[in-house]
Amino acid sequence: MHTYRRLSGVLFPLVTLLLLGAFYWGYQEREAKNAVLLKAETQYQKAFHELSADLDRLNHQLGSTLAVNAASQSYQRKSMVNMWRLTSQAQAEISQLPLTMMPFQKTGDFLSHISNFAYKASMRDLTKQPLTDSEMKTMQTLYEKSTEINNDLSTIQDKVLQDKLQWMDVEMALAAKEQKSGNAIIDGLKDVDGKVGKYEAIDWGPTVTGMYEKRTIKMLSGEPTTAEEIKQKAASFLGLDSASAITVKENGKDTPYATYSATVKKERGHNLSMDFTNRGGELIWYMKQRDISGNKIELAEAKLRAAEFLDKHGYPTMEAVTYDQLGNEGVFTFVHKKDNVLIYPDKVTAKVALDNGEVVGLQAGDYVYSHRDRKLDKPEMSVDQVRKGLTPAMSKAKGRLALIKNEDNQEVLCYEFKGKTNGTNYRIYLNADNGSEEAVEEMPEF
Repeated sequence: MHTYRRLSGVLFPLVTLLLLGAFYWGYQEREAKNAVLLKAETQYQKAFHELSADLDRLNHQLGSTLAVNAASQSYQRKSMVNMWRLTSQAQAEISQLPLTMMPFQKTGDFLSHISNFAYKASMRDLTKQPLTDSEMKTMQTLYEKSTEINNDLSTIQDKVLQDKLQWMDVEMALAAKEQKSGNAIIDGLKDVDGKVGKYEAIDWGPTVTGMYEKRTIKMLSGEPTTAEEIKQKAASFLGLDSASAITVKENGKDTPYATYSATVKKERGHNLSMDFTNRGGELIWYMKQRDISGNKIELAEAKLRAAEFLDKHGYPTMEAVTYDQLGNEGVFTFVHKKDNVLIYPDKVTAKVALDNGEVVGLQAGDYVYSHRDRKLDKPEMSVDQVRKGLTPAMSKAKGRLALIKNEDNQEVLCYEFKGKTNGTNYRIYLNADNGSEEAVEEMPEF
């Protein structure tokens, strides 16, 4: 009995301390969790109210731009800069909201289009290239649509404030996939995105439209192919006597993005995969999966093997313009060359195994969708005239003609200069007609 009392006298205080410690630990954990939730809720509320405010400012900016005289190019340019800034901020604020599991992409895309439309207009000299009637009409449409979006977001904002709605409830509902929960925020934003998705096509102009251009079968020549024809094309590319080991699957049937996937499982112990366009049966990419045992050949030899491979498979007059080494593979980008002009839109990328020089990968999508018989105009300026626009460090760089796509996604003839400045290799492209800078690319050091 005495032993029991002594043991109780020791254990009881110990158990009490442990229980008190557990309660305190649980309390601390709950407080920490509440602090995290409160911080997240505050950030969500801040982002949403700033989004609403920025879209309200955007609407007013569009309205004021339409109200000024058409000859007020200085004010128009300032307005375009503000529109670009406001839409960029709005896109950033949308990204801070817990909307990744909810369709709100159409609204984000709409703002992205406005941002690029405003940016492109603000970057040009409006005194020489004023806003066109078509662009003013687009501005009027944007004003009307932004008014509608702004009114809908204001309604949601009023509900959030009046009913003290919580964004954490939105996040939990989306995480639980409770899409029909009746949450006022979710329902309101879905309605906004649904309306934006039903907008009639807006004339953004060729520059902005080109930035969002998607590759479809309409861009290709030739007739639609069958799975059997793709089998034969794959067998011919691989040098196989029979197509019996090749399986073909059609992707995106009856859509503008229809393609075929061809697979040869364990051909000589290795898996081979290829994708072809539906129309014309053009090879988009090829990959051979195998282990590569070490680096036994130099990059110069690998580049030669890649060039031979391309010539053999119907990519003539290609020149390597970039190269890199990734582990045991050499990666080379080749572009088509016509009349001694590098045609950068017509490019392919080849991967070469450095153990035996075999080409184990080919990405030819750019070439397939861009290659055509182009008429190249003669440059207005000579290479020496254009060279004057280079810095002293680059002034001795060798120049050659190259056709590139500029930031407006338009093909432009340039002089390409390769050189080194501040310890870094660069490629600089200057317009061959007016000498203006079109692009600057940093080159890797080898």
